[in-house]
This record gives sequence, C-alpha cells and structure tokens, in this order.
Amino acid sequence: MPLAVCATPIGNLEDVTLRVLRQLSEADLVLCEDTRRTRILLERHGIDARPLSYHEHNEAERTAQVLPRLEAGERIALTSDAGLPGVSDPGARLISAALEAGVQVTVLPGPSAVETALVASGLVGERFQFVGYLPRGERALAALWDELARWPHPVVAFESPRRLPASLASLAAAMPERPVAVCRELTKRFEEVIRGAAVDVAARVTEAPKGEITLVLGELEPVSRDEGDALEAVAELVQAGAGRRQAADVVSRLTGLARNKLYRASL
Repeated sequence: MPLAVCATPIGNLEDVTLRVLRQLSEADLVLCEDTRRTRILLERHGIDARPLSYHEHNEAERTAQVLPRLEAGERIALTSDAGLPGVSDPGARLISAALEAGVQVTVLPGPSAVETALVASGLVGERFQFVGYLPRGERALAALWDELARWPHPVVAFESPRRLPASLASLAAAMPERPVAVCRELTKRFEEVIRGAAVDVAARVTEAPKGEITLVLGELEPVSRDEGDALEAVAELVQAGAGRRQAADVVSRLTGLARNKLYRASL
C-alpha cells in the first residue's frame, strides 16, 4: 500500500478535501506533527483514528519505525499541522526513504498558505519564488534582501509573528518602495491582509501580531531609461575606485533618484 501524503487545512477545517478524509479514515496509522491538532480535525469529521506524532525532533526515529510497516503493506497517512508535509514541515525524510525503498508515495493536494497568500495579496506575477521561513539575524536578512533585489518577481515567505516587526523594518531599509502584503490568519475568522509599500507597512506593524503570518513581496518596478543611465554612472564610479554606497550617493544627488534604490539595483 502507498504512503499517502495528505494536505490539511491551513486554518478553516472545512477546507480539507474528500480524498484526504477518505485516506485518513482508511489508514492503519496517521502520522501527524501535533497529535492534539490533528485529533481536532479527525473528530470534526467523525474519523476514528489514533494519530502518532511525527515532528522535527523524532523524524529520524519515526522514519526507521514506520518504513518496515510501509514495506509490509500497511496504509499510512502522513499529515502536518497545516498544509502539505515536506514543505517547511516534517515529512521529507519519510517520503525520501519510502521512495528509495520502492514504496509508492501518493500526494493528496489541498490548501496552501503560499498560493493563498500570493492570490490574496494582489501581487501575483507570471513567476514567483518561495523562500520558506525568513532567516534570523540582521546580517542574514540583509543578505536575503540583497539577493531578492536581483529577483524582480513576487516572493513568498513565512515569518514568526514575534520577529515580523523587525523583519519588516529591515526590508523597509533595504527596499522601501517594494510592494508588500502581510497575510495573517489566512482562512480563519480574523483573516487580515495589510498591503502597501514596505516602508509604509513597516510603520503600521510595529508590534508582534497574533496568528500565522505569510509575507508576500511584489514585483520590482522595471528600471527606466533615466535609472539605467544613473546605474551606468554608479558602475563607472565603482570601476574608478569609489565605494558603491558613495557612488550611489553622488549619483543620487545629481539625478534626484533614491540612493538606496540605486545602490540595490547596482548590485
């Protein structure tokens, strides 16, 4: 029998699919990140199953325990607290082990915080990048913003509510005019989406909010002809031996273009 990888609701319990409910009801074992949270889902839909914990602290041990049962033909369903196992949640280790052992793996799609936030933000583009949870620390964040300054398409990330104000302040310092949406408690009763330029959103979110957070960065505006000439001037000054920030500052004063924007774009 296959390993059934089951997407679970990211908030509203009614968002679970019929396929997932059937797999959970027929499974010999239900693996879940938090047995308490999964039990709420099971009880809500009248499913009599005994969930077993499978999280980041016991993932290796549980994989070793469960793999022989899969090879013996047991039906096992893998879930996480919300969304699809293996995407910023435990599960990838078991899935990989099952595939290497020749066990069939079936993925049952469902709710996605990434796609839900992207659409709700109004910042959808033809391409987007998902970067998982934002890194901790000012230097790591600054390095990520430098990288994303060269990625003109939308970006989706998860963030801790506690760290959100500091992360937004860091983003605003790096890319103040980049469109941003803070999506909070998606699909739940108190769902909220805060949209605007990074500098404005950072000014609005100065205290840690409650609930799950998904952050969306919109597309970067294309560089105009004037901006292109200014960037060439920055590049020439840098080649002549000037520091990049100094060069951006000089060209900014001459052209009236934003210094930070010139600096980031010149990278």
